Amino acid sequence: MDTIQRASHKALIRLLIEKRRASGMRQRDVARKLGRTQSWLAKIVSGQRRIDVCELCDLARALKFNPDKMVAKIARIAKQE
Repeated sequence: MDTIQRASHKALIRLLIEKRRASGMRQRDVARKLGRTQSWLAKIVSGQRRIDVCELCDLARALKFNPDKMVAKIARIAKQE
């Protein structure tokens, strides 16, 4: 199964969306903070694009969350797949 279709990847996306919303930032704001386009972030959160660990760390810095905790949550879900 392609990783984009896995429950763990979908959970990652849900968590990223929650963190962005909690920050009060729009996709455009987050993308600009990272020197990216809004469409880059939109593709990630729509499941059209994978995210690598470095990008996750960049997003965590921009949105002020601990990526370790998020990865731990995703790892628990991935164990059940």
